[in-house]
Amino acid sequence: MNQATPTPQTLTDKISCQSDYDPNAMTVSRAQDFILSLLEPVDGIERVFVRQALGRVLAEDAVSPINVPAADNSAMDGYAARFADISGDAPARLKVAGTVLAGHPSPAALQPGEALRIMTGAVIPSGVDTVVIQEVTETDGEHVVIPPGQKQGQNIRRAGEDLRAGHPAIVAGKLLRPAELGLLASIGAAEVSVRRRVRVAMFSTGDELKSLGTPLAGGDVYDSNRYTMWGVLTRLGCEIIDMGVIPDDPAKLETAFRSASENADVILTSGGVSVGDADFVKTMMTRLGEVLFWKIAMKPGRPMAFGRIGKAWLFGLPGNPVAVMVTFYQFVRLSLLKLAGVSPVLPLPTFGVPVSVNLKKNPGRTEFLRAALSLNEQGQWTVAPAGAQGSGVLRSMSEANCFIVLEHERGNVAAGETVQVQPMEGLV
Repeated sequence: MNQATPTPQTLTDKISCQSDYDPNAMTVSRAQDFILSLLEPVDGIERVFVRQALGRVLAEDAVSPINVPAADNSAMDGYAARFADISGDAPARLKVAGTVLAGHPSPAALQPGEALRIMTGAVIPSGVDTVVIQEVTETDGEHVVIPPGQKQGQNIRRAGEDLRAGHPAIVAGKLLRPAELGLLASIGAAEVSVRRRVRVAMFSTGDELKSLGTPLAGGDVYDSNRYTMWGVLTRLGCEIIDMGVIPDDPAKLETAFRSASENADVILTSGGVSVGDADFVKTMMTRLGEVLFWKIAMKPGRPMAFGRIGKAWLFGLPGNPVAVMVTFYQFVRLSLLKLAGVSPVLPLPTFGVPVSVNLKKNPGRTEFLRAALSLNEQGQWTVAPAGAQGSGVLRSMSEANCFIVLEHERGNVAAGETVQVQPMEGLV
């Protein structure tokens, strides 16, 4: 008897089985967890030169074929000696038998009563077990005087203490920064395997939005959201498909969504996800795909859509410029890192700082205030809101260097209380 093919689980099936799922009352942390639970890294691996790998995600372990360092070597400029010759309570006077330079062959084995002048990075000669820095020594003709109190094995870098042959220098899932490029070069890796970039199709929606260079009529505004989205996507190393401004026209919106879903891993939109009569985006998303519309308990950024159209993940962000940036950093950034194959995916770091002014806050939602960290006269860090906090006031994002994050259940905050801060450095 033929068995029916099981129906694939929908997004709603996967999420609704979790006991605390409520799309109309989602906390920031639960929304983050739910979204990340559905995502898997994109397929596709590329081979690139190391200088092209900055900001890419390592696809396979980079295994070192060599020990780094390749041999025991000196960590300092000084004198190489036998500890047995310098371990007494009185200064030791040793004959300087030669000099060892980095990148040159080591001389013959050191004999008792002798020392060798040695430079940083030079290979440790046979018989040497201690290096004494030159600053504590005195020279006496062909001899060097070494004070007591030295430790056996000091100032020697051992072969393989940085990297061992046959072991991973960098594990898969690592986002490659300048330090990783240097590490790859240190093992002689001219090329490296990285995951392909995440392709993001983005567009703004709204009849009132105009592209740069277009004269403004009454009620028009220039589209700033695509430029902030381009900036944050570029910093995350995404491949960007900029689809421009789509007017509030169902047919044009449908064409845009279909094209984006066929060509990208992620669709990122701004505007049209609230409850206005002309907010066609929500209806179109639902008709073409499967969408979990979450009214997230946060300010700014309460209306945000997440779901999928075809194989493309969908993030429908609010239209207000600041709400776009806040929701991007709290939800989309984490998602793009996971899709890119970064492991582990970590939330933005936060730390406690005293706030210098009173803050009004209603319990029941997480609030993100644009803020400025500064040093007071006592040299201690303090934080205060930066400029007007309306979700359409983009200038205050430029004036800020952090977010004050006021927790879901927190109420009013008095000056001097500690608040959680998320630094913006490297983000905005």
